[in-house]
Amino acid sequence: MSLALTDCGATQTPPQETGGETATISSPALPLPEYFDCLRKNKGMVIAAHRGGPDTGFPENAIETFQHGFDKGIRVFEIDVAETKDGVLTLMHDDRLNRTTTGSGYVSDTDWETMSGLELEDNDGRRTGFHPPKLTDALLWAKQTGAVLELDKKPTTSFRNIAAAVKAAGAEENVIFISYNDDQAAEIAAINPDLMMTATAYGDRDVAKLERRGVDRTRLIGWTGTDEPKPAAWARLEQVGVEPAFGTLGRKGERLDDLYLADGDASEYDALAADGLVLLATDEPYRVADMITADDAGREACGR
Repeated sequence: MSLALTDCGATQTPPQETGGETATISSPALPLPEYFDCLRKNKGMVIAAHRGGPDTGFPENAIETFQHGFDKGIRVFEIDVAETKDGVLTLMHDDRLNRTTTGSGYVSDTDWETMSGLELEDNDGRRTGFHPPKLTDALLWAKQTGAVLELDKKPTTSFRNIAAAVKAAGAEENVIFISYNDDQAAEIAAINPDLMMTATAYGDRDVAKLERRGVDRTRLIGWTGTDEPKPAAWARLEQVGVEPAFGTLGRKGERLDDLYLADGDASEYDALAADGLVLLATDEPYRVADMITADDAGREACGR
């Protein structure tokens, strides 16, 4: 995977130290809506690492894991935002602590002092020495590196609380809110119409319906599911200036990632890019990034 940047206004700046570790700066040369427009127009595809891109020794939803992925060329990280008993926004997928930490019990019953002292475990159950981060720290990391965080709201918190944290961090150009229905999309738009979001959309009719609910199509990415590729829908979205997103992630043994990678080549992922997909959410970001070129083309044309 090439990490070259070309002349879409992208510049490189020296590394900075964050928490004792180096976070490489990748200047966000284009505002986020223009960045995705650029990807669409240049047939680029960006990889989004599901749950932050866990890997051996690197747990879900950890800033250390994001940096690990960033160093491997990943620029978009889907993360899960929850809220502790005492109102601190943190990153945690499950409602309980048991699977991914050395703790137990519900996130909503745990205060931040307790949460921050827990150790995160990787997907094989190994302790990593890393701790659950605050959302604020993840946002600051994204600003420093130019990475993009897709924010998946968990039931313990609210879009309003998350948006307030994003605003306080000045990280609007580094986040995409995830919505699961039109009501959620409308709620996000009502809080801040300038926020980027994903919302279910398969063509102009869906986009128009969302616009009537206050969603700005220039800040919309059309989510098209995880069951099967939908090139016709992607073409319809492209015609109205909306970037399509699709996921090959899911339950192990059932997800498209497993099917596509079984033969050891990237032909299916290449086909997604050729058919106009702009944002690919995957449980195998590192393997996919090593095998395809559409992400390189996107970076060379659009930066980050």
